[in-house]
Amino acid sequence: IGGLEALKGWLEQRHLAFSEEARRYGLPLPRGVLLVGPQGTGKSLTAKAIAHSWAMPLLRLDVGRLFAGLVGASEARTREMIQRAEAMAPCVLWIDEIDKGFGSGRDGRSDGGTSQRVLASLLTWMAEKRSAVFVVATANGVETLPPELLRKGRFDEIFLLDLPDAAERRAILELQLRRRRPEHRISLDVVVDRTAGFSGAELEQLLIEAMHQAFSESREFGEPDLISAATQVVPLSRTAREQLEALQQWASSGRARPASSSRA
Repeated sequence: IGGLEALKGWLEQRHLAFSEEARRYGLPLPRGVLLVGPQGTGKSLTAKAIAHSWAMPLLRLDVGRLFAGLVGASEARTREMIQRAEAMAPCVLWIDEIDKGFGSGRDGRSDGGTSQRVLASLLTWMAEKRSAVFVVATANGVETLPPELLRKGRFDEIFLLDLPDAAERRAILELQLRRRRPEHRISLDVVVDRTAGFSGAELEQLLIEAMHQAFSESREFGEPDLISAATQVVPLSRTAREQLEALQQWASSGRARPASSSRA
């Protein structure tokens, strides 16, 4: 993962807290982290990378699958999910797009309060659990999330994954180059300058588009191809500017920590 140095450093500290030395020191087991940010900034990738780097199983929870039509079935599925996660401990439980599962669209009136009971069960477990289950929840926005989910104590910390700055864009492009063409050397100075406001996912697609263009012409791709591909992409920072600004303002008020060191 390119960039996000502040988040990486925080995760290294939490990884150490799973050891027996941490128990003897008096540290509790880490609860988890909520990753908030626009699409394509690396939230899902971070959840997978945590499990990989910590050598723990990754369990992905689709919140929508907890809800069932029969009375009481949703609560039973939630208890079963908790039991399975604790049986796999130590593990990472990834709650994908938690804002869609428990956002304002589920206000409890249309489902007889089922969503509220499921959320209450999940939050109680998160606050009181003694098992080594590290919860990583991801959300594209916070405006629909219930306040009780954002309250301190549910997660160890809330991080905002913002759009990458120039140094992070360079790191992401270099990482994608090494992944796809490890022997290829290319200048990225102009590309980094031309891609302000691009997300990590958009930078990846930019590189792939440049490779497609050059490959179709049976030649090696270079900086002009990347610049040409950049002009064809309309980044999310333009199409969803108001939502991004609202999210940044929410985080800057002290509700979330920046995942990037340059913004810490």
